[in-house]
Amino acid sequence: MAMRGRFNAPDSRARDRLSSPRGSGRHRTHRIGSTLAGLCLAVGIGPFAPHPALAIWPFDSGRGEERPLGERAAEILARAITIPTVNPPGDERPLAEYLLEVAREAELETRLVPVPPSDRPTTEAATEEEEDAWTRAIGWARLPGRGDARPIVLLSHLDVVTADPEEWTVPPFEGRIESGEVIGRGALDAKGVAVMQLLALAELAHRDEPLARDVIWLATPDEELGGARGAGWLVDQRPDLLMDAEFLLTEGGNIRAPTAGAPAVWGVSVIEKSPCWLSLEARGAPGHTSAPVASAAVPRLVGALDAVRRIETRVRVLPEVERMFAALAPAAPLPDRTSYRQLGRALDADRSFRRRFLSNPARNALVRNTIAITVVEGARRTNVAPSRARAHLDARLLPGESCEAFAAAIANVVAEHSVHVETLLHFESGSSPVDTPLYRAIQQVAAREDPDAIVVPRMSAGFTDAHYFRDHGLIAYGFVPRWLSADDTRGIHGADERVSTANLERGTRTLVAILEELDGLSGD
Repeated sequence: MAMRGRFNAPDSRARDRLSSPRGSGRHRTHRIGSTLAGLCLAVGIGPFAPHPALAIWPFDSGRGEERPLGERAAEILARAITIPTVNPPGDERPLAEYLLEVAREAELETRLVPVPPSDRPTTEAATEEEEDAWTRAIGWARLPGRGDARPIVLLSHLDVVTADPEEWTVPPFEGRIESGEVIGRGALDAKGVAVMQLLALAELAHRDEPLARDVIWLATPDEELGGARGAGWLVDQRPDLLMDAEFLLTEGGNIRAPTAGAPAVWGVSVIEKSPCWLSLEARGAPGHTSAPVASAAVPRLVGALDAVRRIETRVRVLPEVERMFAALAPAAPLPDRTSYRQLGRALDADRSFRRRFLSNPARNALVRNTIAITVVEGARRTNVAPSRARAHLDARLLPGESCEAFAAAIANVVAEHSVHVETLLHFESGSSPVDTPLYRAIQQVAAREDPDAIVVPRMSAGFTDAHYFRDHGLIAYGFVPRWLSADDTRGIHGADERVSTANLERGTRTLVAILEELDGLSGD
């Protein structure tokens, strides 16, 4: 029976920079041999990195010796960290180009997809010369399958948040490899994800038989600022690149490393909180501060922020969160296991448990809307009263909550301070089911890799680009197989972000195992 042309290759209407695999066939039947032994890719692109030239895939010595997967992953990631992609402005194109060079060395089909700048209408036609000048791009690679099932997408993002060198013990963009770890901004979020996913495709390319489905690697710009000029643009303007995919794996869930008395927890994000980013602006007469007035912009903004700081949002346990903590009960402290199995009831009836549960910021964020005061702007000089003062609020709403209603409630709270409230970013959050072959594949690999582990469908208090793809009809899970401790996760958007070489290797191999397990379940 015809399948609606699902497995046709993407069109090239946007003049993608195309590259086909070097191999002569649709799928190679043995490992890359002596041809690549002499192919060394100089990893410095332009003026970026101090790293020497390295053989990226799969040899280093020129003697035909295959280097350990973790070592290869660490060197590629270290190089990626040195390519600047702090957003804003992002400028992710050089990194996309570099990673696509790695993909081509692994003989994957690749495309570089230029993305228009934020000041250009997304539907406006562009010349090839204009696209060549764009500094943002999507990296796309594909490992063809047999076409017996719809593709799966492995999604990461190329941009990173800023890093203050004074808060780090090493330069954050040096890409240092030290004591078995790669240290630098993006090691976890999410350049490390991009490298692991790309090398998983490269490992799968060595199979004697192709998988039932295509595996598509996507690395997009702009995720850290909401993804409008990255994943959002792709879904809206270039859905052909998804090739009618069924599944997607991206960031949003990891493996909590086992601790004394608690097993490993494989956390698979199936739903996320929604961002509701707000701007608060106060206005007042500018002037000299030798004679301050209470109605000046900054004092009124401070009063408004103090009122916001005192807001206590109500506790509400969603069914997905109830299910999540019931699954976590075996890993909970012994006195709390019964309460975890009936979280909503326990929070209502047991004051002691409620106090313990809500005192943990990560748990607290899963049962209520949260508000963080972030950006605060006023005068640039000490003796000047500015005409405007502004602050940003990063509110994260439980699924089903209205950002419009939340913003109105904030406006009511700060009304006496004459502060204007404006919404900066918002989108709704959807969920993905767990009764799927992909979720079962994760469960089965967990049972082999971590026999005592618990696989938990979770809600993420953060947000990723997964919502764009859920809205497009894909089943999307936030899950990257990395074994992380609480100390490890503090590096995400924090200081000394790092990932171990062992984690890169084990995570890549585990991702390969999940994709192979999914292959066996594709007929389910």
